Amino acid sequence: MSSRTSVDAFALLAAFCLIFESTVRAAESDVSFRRDVMAVLSKAGCNSGACHGNQNGKAGFKLSLRGEDPDFDLVALTRDMFARRTNPTDPDQSLILLKATTQLAHEGGLRFRKDSGEYALLQSWIASGTPDDPPDAPKLMRLEVSPVEKTLVEPASEVPLRVRAIFSDGSKRDIRRLAVYEPASRVAAVSPEGLARRERFGEETVLVRYLDQQVPVRLTFVPKRPGFKWQAPPEHNFIDRHVWAKLRRLRMNPSGLCTDTEFLRRAYLDLLGILPTADEARAFLADPSLEKRGRLLEELLARLEFADFWALKWADILRNEEKVLDPKGIKAFHQWIRQSLAENKPLDQFVRELLASTGSTYTNPPANYYRALREPTARSEATAQLFLGTRLGCARCHNHPFDRWTQADYYDWADVFAKVQYKVVENNRRDGLDKHEFVGEQFVYEANEGEVKNPRTGKPAQARLLGTSVPMTMMVLEDESSKADSPFTPALFSSEREREKTTTRRRGKPVRPGQRFGKTNAPPERLDKLAAWLTHSSNDLFARAQVNRVWFHLMGRGLVDPIDDFRTTNPASHPALLDELAVDFIRQGFDLRWLIRLIMNSRTYQLSAEPNETNQDDEANYSHVAARRLTAEQLFDAQHQVLDVAAEFKGQPVGLRASQLPGGSPVRRAELKASSSEKLLALFGKPSRLLTCECERSNETTLNQAFQLISGPAVNRLLTRKDNRIGTLIESGQSNDEIITELYWTALSRPPTVAELPRAAQRLEAVSARRQALENLAWALLNAKEFVLRK
Repeated sequence: MSSRTSVDAFALLAAFCLIFESTVRAAESDVSFRRDVMAVLSKAGCNSGACHGNQNGKAGFKLSLRGEDPDFDLVALTRDMFARRTNPTDPDQSLILLKATTQLAHEGGLRFRKDSGEYALLQSWIASGTPDDPPDAPKLMRLEVSPVEKTLVEPASEVPLRVRAIFSDGSKRDIRRLAVYEPASRVAAVSPEGLARRERFGEETVLVRYLDQQVPVRLTFVPKRPGFKWQAPPEHNFIDRHVWAKLRRLRMNPSGLCTDTEFLRRAYLDLLGILPTADEARAFLADPSLEKRGRLLEELLARLEFADFWALKWADILRNEEKVLDPKGIKAFHQWIRQSLAENKPLDQFVRELLASTGSTYTNPPANYYRALREPTARSEATAQLFLGTRLGCARCHNHPFDRWTQADYYDWADVFAKVQYKVVENNRRDGLDKHEFVGEQFVYEANEGEVKNPRTGKPAQARLLGTSVPMTMMVLEDESSKADSPFTPALFSSEREREKTTTRRRGKPVRPGQRFGKTNAPPERLDKLAAWLTHSSNDLFARAQVNRVWFHLMGRGLVDPIDDFRTTNPASHPALLDELAVDFIRQGFDLRWLIRLIMNSRTYQLSAEPNETNQDDEANYSHVAARRLTAEQLFDAQHQVLDVAAEFKGQPVGLRASQLPGGSPVRRAELKASSSEKLLALFGKPSRLLTCECERSNETTLNQAFQLISGPAVNRLLTRKDNRIGTLIESGQSNDEIITELYWTALSRPPTVAELPRAAQRLEAVSARRQALENLAWALLNAKEFVLRK
């Protein structure tokens, strides 16, 4: 036998002995690497994103984020750094113990004490030889947490959380000491043993986490409120039933109804983005009918301004901006969005046409959706966020820490869009150095080739629809969603008639029940299959996400907040309400106007913004309306409407309202400076549309905004124009009282009060220049909280 053969045989024997010894020690030890050691690393925060779970690790030591890769962590602990981190010969001298207990300097500080259970578990595992678990070791299946929801009324202030792990062999284990407890806010604090204590009154979601399983727990801490009595307000529809039930449990009474003036302005601003005229306001307030609010909604939903204003909302999140789409492209895309809303196109059909459209971005405008999103990962993230309410960005680099999505899910989903290509017919961009500018026609098409690689495996991803378990090539989509081999969840139809109303359409054409998508004897194209799957009536994520978005626009806060972050660890404030809204939305054929009408007819929507003593601290349960500043376009259009001045935008027809503009706020500073109107809109939060998110639009109030309203040149120019409403009223020959009253009706949708009218008239008489006095009055109305706030 050669010396080389002897060495190889010896190495093999040594390796066998090490494996055998490790197995024997594992059998003798009660400590499991995957069940106990990995849990301790999470409990101590060692594998968090701020510590060694960081993408680049910390101080040369890297662990997988939140323990998503135990194999990697075992090597890091037992082999890396010449195995200095674990010392089976002298466990107490292991670096992992010395650092965590600060016996050696540790930037992360004290993670646990030497006399703690965590220390004892790690020491025992190291002393047993740092063994891995045997292949047949029981696997964690799920967590049982009790309670998952609890309301505690003062003086009750704490509740113990009981946590059990259920394993594949049927065994159950109390893991309260090993579980991680993560409160979402500062309403409650949770001890290492799982005792949740109230820090202040309110609602708290505590994420209970153990290994790769997590369960959210909703805790509500309610003040005693001695003498509280439920006032039992009437219910206009099922929305109120759900909202009232929670308010009663929270020992809150909802505020009273808003006034007719408040409702009138609220409805006009929410549906049309403009104010009612003075005549419209007078007519509504003079109407004694109890049904006038419902009739007003029907009238507003039928007006052309509805399509203008709600097209603005979709254009924002579909990234209809000039730099990538060019001026002709944004006009075509905006017109298609607006026309779809004007004809009340079902929302599922609207989204299907967006996702399945290819061809010229000029002649087939919805194809601009893919022109604005140039990369597969950008398309996949935007599509999930917009239409499924799912944020996938975290899964690009690692498994999602707060949701079920893995890195494989992310790249398989991105691969769905890998074959989407575009041909640039011409590009006459103005800035030759800007590679992200496109001016000219483009063609979007599905190529025969194109793939996305999973960086973890280095292999091509397999196109797979989000949340499904099989590749797209193996899926056959049929309208019969209840079949066992269907990728869909059970359908939500309650009758055949409802089913026919919500039957899936392909590219806007009805599809017969049971008909397969795609050409005969040929598999459907990816985009067709994607569009059909995503908008299918049994895909409840789609319906819930769209319902939540509409609720946000009307109520100021989503039932799920943020509105595009649906996950078990971010539960809805009113889960049953969200479910019922989604089911009815599907039954109504994804009718946007039906949904808006339902919400706005509820008493919840029509509540006053004035809080009472029981709900003054409430921000999330819709006990009263939250006043909010008018959006940039609403404020701009309202100012011009009150003063009767036609707006002017560079390159647009005179008189075009800000809410009718097809594009976003200019990206280039030079263009922004060139237009005072665009500059003002940008200042008040109009987005540039560079993100697929409602969050890009700012509704914050700043000192610069206040300066512009109080003494800015834009407002001053409107007030001093000789041909504005003030000039017209002076020339009409009306008295001061009549002019004052008309300005109040125009700006605030009401007449001046008995105190306001004589005060304003007195100031007019005290100033020699009547015109200047009226300008001052108009300025005061334009700066009134009643004007700049939507209440």
